[in-house]
Formats: sequence, C-alpha cells, structure tokens
Amino acid sequence: MHTKQIRQIEDAVRKQLSLDSTGHDWWHIYRVRNMAMHIAKKENADVKYTEVLTLLHESADHKLVPDEQKSLNELSAFLTNIGLDEKYIARLIQEIPEISYRGAKVPDTPQSLECNIVRDADRLDAIGAIGIARTFAFGGKHNRLLYSPNISPELHANFEAYKDSKQPTINHFYEKLLLLKDRMHTKTAKAIADNRHRKMENFLRDFLQEWNLQDFKH
Repeated sequence: MHTKQIRQIEDAVRKQLSLDSTGHDWWHIYRVRNMAMHIAKKENADVKYTEVLTLLHESADHKLVPDEQKSLNELSAFLTNIGLDEKYIARLIQEIPEISYRGAKVPDTPQSLECNIVRDADRLDAIGAIGIARTFAFGGKHNRLLYSPNISPELHANFEAYKDSKQPTINHFYEKLLLLKDRMHTKTAKAIADNRHRKMENFLRDFLQEWNLQDFKH
C-alpha cells in the first residue's frame, strides 16, 4: 500500500460522499479515520490497513447505496485498477460489511483487531455531541418524526427489521446509540465511550423534561 494509492482512495471517497447530508459525509470519514488511527496506535494494530478500511467503511453501507453487493463489486474493481494486492482487496471486501450496526439483538461477529477498531471508531462518531447532531440530520433527511410518545422503541432481532425501520429519531437512541457503549471492542474505545454516552443521557433527560414541561415551575 503506497501513499499514492491512499490518496486515490481518499479522492474517490470524497467524491462519493461530497453531497451527503445524513451525517455520513466526508467529514464523518475524516473524524473516524483520525479516531481509528489513534486507537490503532494504542492497541498496536496495523495502522495503514486501519486507515484504508476506515476510508472505505461507508462505501457499501445500506444507508447510502441501493445495492450493497453491487457496490462491493464496483469497489473491488476500483481497488484492482489502482493496483492493490488481490488478498488485500479480498480482506477489505470481507470486512467492510461487518462494520455496520445490524440491530439491537444482532450480535457482532468476531473480526480482526483492525476491523474491530474501525467498528469502534465508527460507533464513537455515532454517540456524544456529534452523534446527537448526526442522528437528527439523518432523521430529517429521511422524513422521520422527531418524537412520538405513542411509538415505543423496537429492539430489532434481525438486520432486515432494523434496516426497514421508520421509527422516530428519538427512538434511535434507545434502539442503537445507548447500546453502543457496551458493544465497544477495544479498551481504548471503551474509555472514550463513557463520556460520550453520558452526554446522550443528559440530552435525553433534558429533551424529555422540556417535552413534558418539567423544566420549569408551573
């Protein structure tokens, strides 16, 4: 893996995500890459492979592409065209789909240290202050209700149910975001997640107090 190839990958990802308004834009990739490389150094992982996997981790995500397998095939062809080794490409294509969250009751499948690091870094960007902002960006883009007291959160038992869900945005905190702290894989990510998790808990407390007019004296 050469610097020129990494730049070619970066340029392609920038182009793919340049117009995204769901919170999965280039700056999401930028933040996750920086976080993943930080964790990789702390965990003695392969930093360069971690960087490449991070750059590509949204390339075939169901939230961004209509056909995941077709996108993986196109990605494989692109990586071949820029001269990446066949085994290197095969590993990337295998691990990219494993990074996405698949549902509250769907366990994470065991992966390499580097894949777990990217998965952790991606999840860290889904929680905390930035995670809150991204959640509402996604909900607004997909015409989801802000909140409805009459619609309870669902803990999805399979990926299809999770993928097809149209739940209000606040429900997403209970269906995914608040669960991520306990689904971090690396020691480094677990330590970072604690503070970001508390920020979400505080936000939800304040949101529900205001919703129920409990934040002032009547």
